[in-house]
This record gives sequence, C-alpha cells and structure tokens, in this order.
Amino acid sequence: MPLLRLHIAGQHPTAAQMTTLQEGLTRLMAGTLGKRSDLTVIGLCTSPPACWSRGGVALDEAGWTASLVAHVTAGTNTEAEQAAFIAQAHTLIAETFGRPATAPIYIVVDEIPATGWGYDGRTQHARRVAPSADGR
Repeated sequence: MPLLRLHIAGQHPTAAQMTTLQEGLTRLMAGTLGKRSDLTVIGLCTSPPACWSRGGVALDEAGWTASLVAHVTAGTNTEAEQAAFIAQAHTLIAETFGRPATAPIYIVVDEIPATGWGYDGRTQHARRVAPSADGR
C-alpha cells in the first residue's frame, strides 16, 4: 500500500508526462519494491520555480526540480531494493522532462511502522494480523 508524493517545481508536466510518471512510478513500486500496483497511490503536485531554492537562492523562471517521497511499511524492503528504487525513480523523473534539473532531485523512501499508518480505516499491522476477505 505505498503512498507516493511527487512534487515538481517549475516544469509543469503535460498530460502525457503525468501519465509517464504515474505509470512508471507504479511499475517501479511493483517491480523494484514488490508493492501491489492496485494499492499504489500517487499524488502529483506542482509549484512555481520561485517557491523552491537551491543554496538559499530561488530557482529562476526556467528552472525546475522535483522531490519524491514514497511511504512504505518499515521492514518490507532491503537496503539494496530501496537504493535501486531511488536510482530508477531519479532516472524516470529526469528522462521524463528531457533536460537537467536546476536543483537536486531528492527521493526519499520513508519507512513507517506498520502500527503507524494504513488505509481505509485499518493499520498495516491490523491487516497482517487479520486480513480482510478481499486480501487488503
């Protein structure tokens, strides 16, 4: 049940780029981190470049960057899997926009204890202890 938050500054993605990012990140979550595609949720938001800075200086109008936070349940992925996801997600984001970012693209795999998060009113821990009839 991964939850991803992709924030893009400066470069407003086209509909095709949004689809590329959403489908690509979902594939990476499934293929690299072993997460269920049907439970992967991605929130994508944008902001003007001036809202972001590098070294204390706001990005100029032509600048762009991105940050991605992928929330997953603690202990469900190895260090190698997380490193592979970070590398592959960076490549996906950078290649989607076709030009170098003007600030670092940060990617975080945020491991949350199974007791500290969930969806549809149930924690991940509760789902492990007593799965629902539909396997969620």
